Amino acid sequence: MNVLLIKANDRPATESVSSRMYETFLAEVKDNKNLNVRVYDIFNEDMPYMGQDLFSAFGKSATGGELTEAEQRVLNANNKAREAFTEADVIVIAFPLWNLTIPARLQTFIDYVFAGGFTFKYDAEGNMVQLQPNKKVILLNARGGIYSTVETQAMEMSVNYLRNVFAGMFGHDIIAEVVIEGHNAQPHMAEEIFAEGMERVKAAAKLICE
Repeated sequence: MNVLLIKANDRPATESVSSRMYETFLAEVKDNKNLNVRVYDIFNEDMPYMGQDLFSAFGKSATGGELTEAEQRVLNANNKAREAFTEADVIVIAFPLWNLTIPARLQTFIDYVFAGGFTFKYDAEGNMVQLQPNKKVILLNARGGIYSTVETQAMEMSVNYLRNVFAGMFGHDIIAEVVIEGHNAQPHMAEEIFAEGMERVKAAAKLICE
């Protein structure tokens, strides 16, 4: 089983809960001989934003045109992300809630793979057809505030967004969501919140280790 483990935070685990979630998950799966784990650290990857350079690169590649340095750079990044995505049977994302949404580099990875002709297309009747639906997804999210209440859940645009992308658009099966929240809002409970959350991370890892 090919596992793509996306690390979407460059802060050390001593300072970042989502980085600690990533390290805990990796420790649980890295020695399993039935799993081929590929780590994709988006802060260590060269990932230019999607824009005209990428669209120009697509057009020139289709016609045999010569790419500029910027076009070749973003095309290489796009191709690397798509290759990692395509190979994966399971996609695991460890990510924080930053300013109510996901880190920009994680958005860039999604922009690379969220593409007509790659993850979806439209048939002759205008219906969307998912092109790579047979994948499982595990979401590992940390947020210092509390966004699971009726009053605040509409503000949360990280987990909700990734659900819509991977389950809604790509047709993937989200087999686990682990959300650790409230440790900044309730600092007196932080250690208890961390400990309980990391046990849930380990339980999520066991879903693919069995």
